[in-house]
Amino acid sequence: MSPLSAARAALRVYAVGAALIVAQLLRRCVRGFVEPVFSPQPERVAIVTGGTDGIGYSTAKYLAKLGMHVIIVEFLYCDLASMRSIREFVQTFKMKKLPLHVLVNNAGVMMVPQRTTEDGFEEHFGVNYLGHFLLTNLLLDTLQESGAPGHSARVVTVSSATHYVGELNLDDLQSSTYYSAHAAYAQSKLALVLFTYHLQALLTAQGMPVTASVADPGVVDTDLYRYVFWGTRLVKKLLGWWVFKTPDEGAWTSVYAAVTPALEGLGGRYLYNEKETRSLEATYDPELQRQLWARSCQLTGIADVTWETFSGSGLPGRA
Repeated sequence: MSPLSAARAALRVYAVGAALIVAQLLRRCVRGFVEPVFSPQPERVAIVTGGTDGIGYSTAKYLAKLGMHVIIVEFLYCDLASMRSIREFVQTFKMKKLPLHVLVNNAGVMMVPQRTTEDGFEEHFGVNYLGHFLLTNLLLDTLQESGAPGHSARVVTVSSATHYVGELNLDDLQSSTYYSAHAAYAQSKLALVLFTYHLQALLTAQGMPVTASVADPGVVDTDLYRYVFWGTRLVKKLLGWWVFKTPDEGAWTSVYAAVTPALEGLGGRYLYNEKETRSLEATYDPELQRQLWARSCQLTGIADVTWETFSGSGLPGRA
């Protein structure tokens, strides 16, 4: 990526953010953000990554208020920047012999300087996307055992509107040619949507009582903005209370995806403000989904079951 392309990526990311801020301001002025009401969820277990602050904490708090047993990933230690740590977390969790009805892939970093994870992955790609890809795949058997017809287990993955301006570079997923924090962040959020849609296709084909959807929280007042453009930080400091969503408001869509009866048995949805909306058109490309999935399996050591799953009916999107 050239310096000009990096500048273009930054402008696109901030343009999307500005458009969302204006939309949120108009909504707050006209009708406000009304807290949804959900039925109790007793005897259900949830894992929330990044659950110690921000949107993750608000999500965990809300699910606990509904009666769920919530495992906050960090209290039961899991470093999403480490494949080893993720595997150890899953092993520890499974030793507890608990069911798992909801997995919320929420943790992430935003526009950090160029640096790598313990395994050598670019941090946005490694933490935001690849860590959750591995975690989800390692927990699928428990999710499958915990779900039942009419009461599916659910995987909720938090992406953002920046995926609309993201570009997936399959030849350089680690952003090693030329690093742009904005492009790397947008790519990781795009990857999460592609991953969710392919996961749902696999779950459906295998007849698993598990669904997977994407939650877009909007622009939320959290601590993730330390590396963004100073003008954005200034707006957040002066007007964040008015134009940004609170962490609780930002969590509502994740909670909606996790518990609403309206989504029972339905996955592959992109949800914003507790409603289904269209994601970037490219995310519906099954070949792009498959290519990213295959590459992710190689990078994490997960077996790719795509071909055997669709061997009888053919791969999605192929004649």
